[in-house]
Amino acid sequence: MKTNKTLFFLLILFCQIIFGQTVGEKNIQGKIIAEATAVGGINIVNDSNGRATIADENGMFSILAKEGDVLVISAVNLVTLRRRLNNGDLTLAVIEFQMIPKSIELKEVIVNEYPSISAENLGIVPSGQKKYTPAQRKLYTANSGLLDKPLNWISGRTARLKKELAIEYKERELVKLSYLFEDKYYIKTLKIPQEYIKGFQYYCIDDMDFVAALNSKNKTLSMFLIITLAKEYNKTIADEN
Repeated sequence: MKTNKTLFFLLILFCQIIFGQTVGEKNIQGKIIAEATAVGGINIVNDSNGRATIADENGMFSILAKEGDVLVISAVNLVTLRRRLNNGDLTLAVIEFQMIPKSIELKEVIVNEYPSISAENLGIVPSGQKKYTPAQRKLYTANSGLLDKPLNWISGRTARLKKELAIEYKERELVKLSYLFEDKYYIKTLKIPQEYIKGFQYYCIDDMDFVAALNSKNKTLSMFLIITLAKEYNKTIADEN
């Protein structure tokens, strides 16, 4: 009999504990708001009673909670939000939860697997249309008009633009040459003194055969020709000294 009374007492105590834990709980309606990102499938967990749910595609959800409970809202692309419910929240028909998108750092961006974006790719200019450098464009404009051509020739502008075009051409070839050989190649292999390297590069791009090999990206031929040019240039240095 004593055992039955003890079991009855424990049952009453257990019921009181369960009732005490659930008193005041109600199904609250919530809505998740997040700019520039989808809100469907976001996880919502009541950290106080262990209940969990998932937001629908509109960010709406329903969960059992009471005043003082802490809701934890999380998603891969959002900063986790922890919010303790107060009495004012429970009086609302729908509680709004503003979420912040998470910034994801990109470790590597590969851009060479896709075609480069250009005016041709975007359909702005026809494919295969001739492209002009800044100096070429100026010279073309100076010679395109009915009156522009004679006026620019008389004023000397055409001659000046041709000089600019020649300088631009040499600068482009120098850039290509600078990528082809390092300074130590000029010094150790070609025996060009370091202070003469830049002058030797100008000497090379004045040679039509070498420029043709350079533009065809034929490094073997370029190396063969530059050795001959180096011998000629070193002889010139020796004669001057």
